Parts: sequence; C-alpha cells; structure tokens
Amino acid sequence: MKVSSTGGVGAAGASRARPTGGGSSFSLPSVGAAGGVAGTAAAGGLAGVGSLDALLALQANMDPTERKRRAIRRADDILDILDGLKIAVLDGEVSPSTIDKLKRAVREHRESVDDPKLQSLLNEIETRAAVEEAKLAVMRGA
Repeated sequence: MKVSSTGGVGAAGASRARPTGGGSSFSLPSVGAAGGVAGTAAAGGLAGVGSLDALLALQANMDPTERKRRAIRRADDILDILDGLKIAVLDGEVSPSTIDKLKRAVREHRESVDDPKLQSLLNEIETRAAVEEAKLAVMRGA
C-alpha cells in the first residue's frame, strides 16, 4: 500500500472556514459598563476550573516512574509520621495533632492506591490511629 500524502504540518493548522452571514457575532461590553467587571470575574472563575481540569488530566497521564516516585514519597511521609507516633507513645506524650496528621496522610494516600494489600495496610494504620485517638480522649477525660 502506498501513501501519497500525509497532509503535512499545514493540515493541522487553523481552520480556513469563512464565517457565514446571518449568525450572531461576538462583541465585548464597553469599557465603562458595570457588566464588564462581573464578566471578568466570571471568566476568572472559569479559568480556575479549566486549570484544575488541566492539572488533573496532566496527573492522569503521568509516566509510571513519576507515579512510583510520588507514591514512595507519600509512603515515606506516612512512615515518618508513624515513627513520630511510636516515639510519642513510648514517651507517653501523644498529641492529637500527630494523630490527625497521620489520618490525613492515610486519607490522601488512599485515593491513589489500587493494591488490595496496601489498602489493607492503610486500614490497619487508620485503625491504630483511631485506637490512639480513643486512648488519648479517655486519658484527657480522666
């Protein structure tokens, strides 16, 4: 099979379609109009949503090595928090902020986990954090 033309770069360029008469035209409000400020504010809100969509799409298409690197970084963060909690438990100085930080880190990490074994491990960490939080509540109430 022979390909006679690939279309080249010019084929992907801007559309050459001519505007047809009778359609609505685009116009901007006058500079001094009060509606101009509201229109600008609305456009700013839309730009924020669009940039969020772009970021999410970019993260979804992240290469596997970058995804693995981020997962390792998040796992290291959780392990550091667990080490801090272990030391605090041994010293008898567990703070609610440490437990909250651990629960937040587990929640954030859970979103990107597909492995059932890792989900189970995160469940165990969450359970341990809840136990430590309950112990802390009992000790403060006594």
